[in-house]
Amino acid sequence: MAALQIFDKLLQFPLFQGMSRDDLELVAGHTRFGFSKVLQGKTVVKEGAACTHLYFLISGTIRVESRSDDRSYRVVEKLQAPYILQPEAIFGYNQRYTQTIVAQTDTSFITIDKDEVVRLSEDFLVFRLNLLNIFATQTQKLSHQPWRQCPTSLRERIVRFLVLHCVYPAGPKTFHILMNQLANELNDSRLNVSRALNKMQHDGLLTLYRGRIEIASLERLLTA
Repeated sequence: MAALQIFDKLLQFPLFQGMSRDDLELVAGHTRFGFSKVLQGKTVVKEGAACTHLYFLISGTIRVESRSDDRSYRVVEKLQAPYILQPEAIFGYNQRYTQTIVAQTDTSFITIDKDEVVRLSEDFLVFRLNLLNIFATQTQKLSHQPWRQCPTSLRERIVRFLVLHCVYPAGPKTFHILMNQLANELNDSRLNVSRALNKMQHDGLLTLYRGRIEIASLERLLTA
């Protein structure tokens, strides 16, 4: 890929926003980029794999699968380019992916290995600040969670559970979870949870299947 094409692709991502044109040209011309195409249905990264690169999705759609620690339920989301795959996993205590990511369509990625990420952070202040902002924003959101107003109804508790278990708070989601398991997670009876979900289905917010909840638009749950 030519330097000018790289330049245009990098501008899609928050890590490079705010950098001057001269700096971006230096990045595009002097950084060791990797380029890969992953065909539909092929795995991009697997949960538990070491995170040694930043993956920048520049075209296509991916399927992100997150599982509970006890493997009793999982969430599947579809995300489109531009998107960075778990940038927080490249540093910190656990430098491994916590999700399995599969190409939903044919996809293209730009990759940067960890050594290059460190060098870019040292050489370009704006890149370093953008990286810190990503980590700081994630930390602030997580630290604020315990202080949010508690849900006052079972329906609100269901919505909070669904939203908190998603990577991105919008778009289609699929929850593979049994009704009994969801009731346990919400500390309520299976009957009450079933009634609340069926009412939400009646309102057009989700669709129920055996062991599966399909949500066409997560943002609708937040505004309904």
